[in-house]
Amino acid sequence: MADYTLLNLKRDVEDAGERFGYAPNMEARFARKALGLERSGLSFFKLAPDFRVPFGHLHTEQEEIYLVLSGSARVKLDDEILELSPMDAVRIPPSTMRGFEAGPEGAEILAFGAPDTDNKDIEMDQGFWTSDQLT
Repeated sequence: MADYTLLNLKRDVEDAGERFGYAPNMEARFARKALGLERSGLSFFKLAPDFRVPFGHLHTEQEEIYLVLSGSARVKLDDEILELSPMDAVRIPPSTMRGFEAGPEGAEILAFGAPDTDNKDIEMDQGFWTSDQLT
């Protein structure tokens, strides 16, 4: 029998957005452990219309890819801001600070990361978005 893991991100993975106090504006489902991933990661984010994730973050080792499934978003990469629409994918190398903001219809975003660092390589920046970068 093949060795695999099947789960539904919405039904089978805890919404960390609730646990961290971001609900109802942000749903965050981190599936790395639930899927038993050993070398990579997978996360699902759902952002309410015009919601800005209130922090930026970077990884010193992990490369990430973010794929917009629906809606639209802006991503701030260090000091540059990109507009993203459905099926846009952006690769973000280690040591690049990133932060997201949903467009007027909200956004659903899938994130892939590798290698698995168990987020021991993460750095957070609570003041990443400046007041002049309002929507």
